[in-house]
Amino acid sequence: MFWRARTTSGKAICLSDQFPAVDADQVMRGRLKLAGLPSVEIGTDVDWTANPHGNRTWALNLHALRWMGSLVAAYERSGESAYLHRATDLAARWIAGNPRGDAHVSEWAWAEHAIALRAPALVCLSEHVRTRWLWDSLAEHGEVLADPALYRQGHNHGLDQDIALLVVGCRLGRARWRDLAVRRMTTSAELAIDAQGVLHEQAPRYGLYVHRRLGVALRAIEQSGAEQPARLVGRRAALEAYIAHATQPDGRLVPIGDSPAGTRGFGREEAAVRVFDGGYVFGRTAWDDPRSAYYSIRFGPGRRLHGHEDHLGVTYSAQGRKILVEAGFHSYEKSGYAQWTRSPGAHNVPVVDGVFRPGTATRLVSASIESGRQTYELADDAYGVTRSRWVHVEHGPDLMAVHDTVPDGSTLRSLWHFDPALTVVSRREGVVVLGDGDFRVTLLQFPGAEQGVRPGLLSTGYLRTEEAVTVVSAAAPGVLTVIVPGADDPEVSVSGSTMTVHTPAGPVVFHPRVPGSKPESVWRRSRRVPP
Repeated sequence: MFWRARTTSGKAICLSDQFPAVDADQVMRGRLKLAGLPSVEIGTDVDWTANPHGNRTWALNLHALRWMGSLVAAYERSGESAYLHRATDLAARWIAGNPRGDAHVSEWAWAEHAIALRAPALVCLSEHVRTRWLWDSLAEHGEVLADPALYRQGHNHGLDQDIALLVVGCRLGRARWRDLAVRRMTTSAELAIDAQGVLHEQAPRYGLYVHRRLGVALRAIEQSGAEQPARLVGRRAALEAYIAHATQPDGRLVPIGDSPAGTRGFGREEAAVRVFDGGYVFGRTAWDDPRSAYYSIRFGPGRRLHGHEDHLGVTYSAQGRKILVEAGFHSYEKSGYAQWTRSPGAHNVPVVDGVFRPGTATRLVSASIESGRQTYELADDAYGVTRSRWVHVEHGPDLMAVHDTVPDGSTLRSLWHFDPALTVVSRREGVVVLGDGDFRVTLLQFPGAEQGVRPGLLSTGYLRTEEAVTVVSAAAPGVLTVIVPGADDPEVSVSGSTMTVHTPAGPVVFHPRVPGSKPESVWRRSRRVPP
């Protein structure tokens, strides 16, 4: 049983710019568009159990009522009372039709994230509407938000719960709720964001979300009259380095983990290459150049929250073109495809013949970072044996070389997913040339026998997919893969442990080697490399 509201004398902190863009006139006509899906007819008497698209995100957003909050914002901008009347009617119908604990209401009505997103919208409405049912609902929301058993500490949902508790507490004059929210925000931020700025939810898109929501939180704290905690301000600032390095040269976040392709990032840093202990390497040739080469590498703690089983995975772009991409984020739907996008097979990783062990951590064994080239060695035992990956990146001419190995007696296959814009131009043993218009990129692989080239289905945005080329290496104890942007089947020569790739921009000389492996024997399995 919750305590009913006794006062409405507190301040209404309404940050209406946090609500999503909604066509207010369309809502007035009884139609609603949510989660990027087509608009649907909801009428006047909304069926709160409806889910016309069968989509989890749509159902959550329906009960979050932020779209109702957008009507309040439209009223404040225009002065048109019809918007406020419609918002009031929607809130009243939701409250009457969704009693907490009722077995017949939607599972999303009192889901913890829906509560956290809905409460600020009700606070905004309360600035203009003073009725007992609204105050009592705010009090009930506050009681649930303050319940430690329902709190998501160190999670983006927890941050939204804190923002909601703060504004409800201020509206109802309950300083203890405001103070609890501020304390929880600070503790959670230090759990969720490390000192280098990496968010432990393992997806740059959520780093961006948390950064924005922390901005909302700090504004709310300031408007409440409390002091902004320096520790909270510091962790938000630290996030900016992580977001900046995860932003590709085209201005969009690299789609690692549950990060939809096409999400805009921001920022720039001084260093062109940054290793984050939380499990990321990001590198580029230059900032503020859309043609800059760019790569990412994943390692670190095992998968959690919004992460994928992408350890040892790489992405790569060069010369203004995306080259190696991953399946990315499709949706939160419980479908086989959405589940596959989180699996190793959806990423540019070595897959070992054996049983995969989810959640295995990966070690960054060494890193050598120079201005024109970088080399990394990584290892884990995700398949019960040591899986090692050596990654070498050259800038000017551009090139990425990757050498994967497992111990004798085991075999692996290296998976490579190419950007959907690239199609196969030609192929032969150990060589695949892909192109788009005049652009060419060549994959060289040793050994090249039994190499597979097949269509794959990658996610290009929320609920969007596109067919792309996937190259699968032959099964072997060691596989060397060389990606050469801007080259159409370049010549390769070997002398001892040195490989030279002759690109149109000039030769690239490097020494592919993982400790304990024998690269020369791998190369000579391909007829492409002379003995």
